[in-house]
Amino acid sequence: MAKNEVWVVTGASRGIGLAIAQRVAATGDSVALLARGDSVHALAHELGRNALGVQVDITDEAAVEDAVAAVTQHFGSVTRLINNAGLHRGGRLSKLELSDWQAVLKTNLDGAMLMTRACERIMSEGNSITNIGAVVGFRGFPGDAAYAASKSALSGLTQALAIEFAPRDINVNLVIPGLVMTEMTSGLSKKSLASLTNMVPKGRCAEPSEIAEVIEWVARASYMTGASVPVDGGLMSTFGSLN
Repeated sequence: MAKNEVWVVTGASRGIGLAIAQRVAATGDSVALLARGDSVHALAHELGRNALGVQVDITDEAAVEDAVAAVTQHFGSVTRLINNAGLHRGGRLSKLELSDWQAVLKTNLDGAMLMTRACERIMSEGNSITNIGAVVGFRGFPGDAAYAASKSALSGLTQALAIEFAPRDINVNLVIPGLVMTEMTSGLSKKSLASLTNMVPKGRCAEPSEIAEVIEWVARASYMTGASVPVDGGLMSTFGSLN
């Protein structure tokens, strides 16, 4: 393992993305925080000299290439990519706008693919890519067609790239958070949140820091690739296996 890792975290301005950036920065590793909003610059400044804020739309191929070039110019390499950026737009299929469907897939799937393609070509042996999935990608919930489709597809992408990159010893894994207290879940009504929480065997939502703990471990694991790792308080167990 490199003495100083260089992490690239998308969707790093809040929630799980910010939590993983904070966690790895605390270890002394370098981290690039990528997000659409300009708040990443201030957040990176707060993390110290080993952090870099990069404002980028990960659905824009040219912008992604420029962002990764900026990271490598600043830090010299990329060793850990965390594809965390996600967009959620719900609604029953009969009322789901095509533009919302396309926006979700473009961010959650196209964005992960573009970031991976830009980073993997400069990665070396022992490096890794960790995609952030969702329980809904394995077990559907009504009104979540777009998000479920994107996260299920991200699982398939993980499997394919794990095999494709294995000869170069670049690991590709999927971490599957359950119900997490983030801005995405804060919009739920108290009734909806209580109903979802009741489905979790541990009886509560996760904190972003608890998900970040698992993401860091998976990203650093040397003999794990093509794995799907739930961190959901037991939620997936209530549905049975991942398959």
